[in-house]
Amino acid sequence: MSLLEVRRLSHRYGDGEAAVTALDEVSFSLDQGLLLAILGPSGSGKTTLLSIIAGLLTPTSGEVVLDGQAVHLHSAREAARFRRRNVGIVFQEYHLIPYLTARENLLLVPHLRGRITEEDRARADSLLGEFGLGARARHKPAQLSGGERQRVAIARAFMNQPAVMLVDEPTSHLDTERGRQVLQLLRDHIHGRAMTCVMVTHDQRMTDQADQTVRLVDGVVQS
Repeated sequence: MSLLEVRRLSHRYGDGEAAVTALDEVSFSLDQGLLLAILGPSGSGKTTLLSIIAGLLTPTSGEVVLDGQAVHLHSAREAARFRRRNVGIVFQEYHLIPYLTARENLLLVPHLRGRITEEDRARADSLLGEFGLGARARHKPAQLSGGERQRVAIARAFMNQPAVMLVDEPTSHLDTERGRQVLQLLRDHIHGRAMTCVMVTHDQRMTDQADQTVRLVDGVVQS
């Protein structure tokens, strides 16, 4: 069985004649240890798909199965707990807390879980070092470059050692060279930890970093 299975997933916004179909029976599967790029233009349904996989949005029909568990059979509280334990999310706008340092942004993950241990602190320091941010650990987001903020956001998503990583447009604020550097780091960490990653992007130049590619156009899988 694949680690992640998306089965005939559909999502509509609105009702009646005003309804808009964002996803139309999207299906794919992904094995452990692989990086999947979902490629499509703006408005193709990529972010909606990522939000449903994360359990942040409920599909109109279809299902998402992660490691044998249907994501959307949980209550809101259980879904949040499931997400904290199993899913790492890197948002397009990073969503770093501006008044926290890079290290404190990583430690926010165990803080939300209930308590921060010495193991958590050591893990945060290790991840920052792996992503080339050891010397920037005490800097706040406004003191970091765009590439550094992106790396902090990715390192934070690794803090809970998730089964699956979801990454939304990781290169949208970066030039080509920095974008490729960030994606190479992400790919190396995914493969090195035998994790699974779904990345959505409009940038076809970056798909050569992926193990698999799915093209999404107007909510429909094209290939």
